[in-house]
Amino acid sequence: MTNFEPNRPLHPISVVAERTGLSPDLLRVWERRYGVVEPARDDGGRRLYSDNDIERLRLLSQATSAGRSIGQLLELDIAELSELVRADDAARWKPARPLSEEAEEGFVERAYECTRKLNPMGLEAELARAAAVVGAARFMDSVVAPLFRKIGDAWHAGELSIAHEHMATGVAHPILARVRGSLPVSPDAPVVVIATPAGERHEVGALLAAGAAALEGWHVTYLGADLPAAEIAMAARKAGARMVALSTVYADRSVVAAELRALRDALPPDVDLVVGGAGVTRLNGRGEIEGVTTLADLGEFRSRLAEM
Repeated sequence: MTNFEPNRPLHPISVVAERTGLSPDLLRVWERRYGVVEPARDDGGRRLYSDNDIERLRLLSQATSAGRSIGQLLELDIAELSELVRADDAARWKPARPLSEEAEEGFVERAYECTRKLNPMGLEAELARAAAVVGAARFMDSVVAPLFRKIGDAWHAGELSIAHEHMATGVAHPILARVRGSLPVSPDAPVVVIATPAGERHEVGALLAAGAAALEGWHVTYLGADLPAAEIAMAARKAGARMVALSTVYADRSVVAAELRALRDALPPDVDLVVGGAGVTRLNGRGEIEGVTTLADLGEFRSRLAEM
């Protein structure tokens, strides 16, 4: 096996254009006029770019898309460009101005109506608009969480089907992931592993918990839905997690309790294990499982993260 060499020129300009979103013509202009990278040449005179070249160009593409001129960016190295792009992304999720509860409820109602009509494009537009207007924290607490409570209540009442809930989750997932990924996190921040236990396929609560943890400055290792205790414990050990957080909504009470006990036994004693979501109320009383903390809502979860 050959060693990874990030400065080894391997990639033709067509690959660079595909990975960065920059056209070959613009790439040539940037190289000629600004010297943004210095590609090698093969025997035929064709440009060859290294992985580091591609990463720099990708970051330059993102930074200029945010409104910055290429001339402002020339002196920045890859690490500095990466931090600038992350800051630009984070700024997109800060609220432009405070909104009333009525305005936030309007986003929820319009998003619910799109869900009811099985209109994924409309739902995506409404959620994206809400995220940009109200900011990351309010988006999760005051738009997404109440929207999915409303969807769950309607499903229980027979007004919506599982298809409606799955469609809404599919639309919300990448938006929540994008919000989470845009938040700045320190390299030495603690790690939290987030998932739903075996038997629990509803993952919106876990997605919201992942966003809340990122807002508190934690590194998030998100595993998704319906994972057995052994897999979660393995991921937590490998990630060096200080906390494991699970969400449960509709899974069978006895199954969740058994998974929590197995996970507690499999985790190191110094790893905090917490569980939240609507399904917590169906466990036999809060705090019934030794070594497991049950949480009522995202506010309690954020408080727990802050305490640690």
